[in-house]
Amino acid sequence: YICHLVRIKTMGFTVLSTLVLLIIAVEAERSFDRCSLARELDNLDVPRNEIPHWVCIARHESSFRTWVIGPPNTDGSRDHGLFQINDLYWCQPSNGRFSHNGCHTMCEALRTDHIERALACAKKIQRHQGWNAWSVYQPHCDGNLPDVSDC
Repeated sequence: YICHLVRIKTMGFTVLSTLVLLIIAVEAERSFDRCSLARELDNLDVPRNEIPHWVCIARHESSFRTWVIGPPNTDGSRDHGLFQINDLYWCQPSNGRFSHNGCHTMCEALRTDHIERALACAKKIQRHQGWNAWSVYQPHCDGNLPDVSDC
């Protein structure tokens, strides 16, 4: 009888521990919406005239989710985070595969709740290649930016 009680207590602890870890994991994955991202970008001193561009890109690239890793591209590379930044050119994947690593950062750093590093890398890409560096820009954002004035 005592062994049965110990087993139940242990099983209960295991279930409780698992639930706590799942809650922590879910909380670590941040999703924005149009206005929460606009406010965050404003807090990070993004020029107001650029905020609609970044909001549009994040909406169409990652559905405002910070933790997303895109499916493999035709060259085997993958895109990471809120702005779906490519790991062949801009960040170093954890598997050690070659990358030009133009942003001098690990790809995992682009998939966190704190978007400062992802934003800095995205801004570098934008400076080098323009808004059309994102394949979603031309069909979804060019001339059709979201209104964030109510945010």
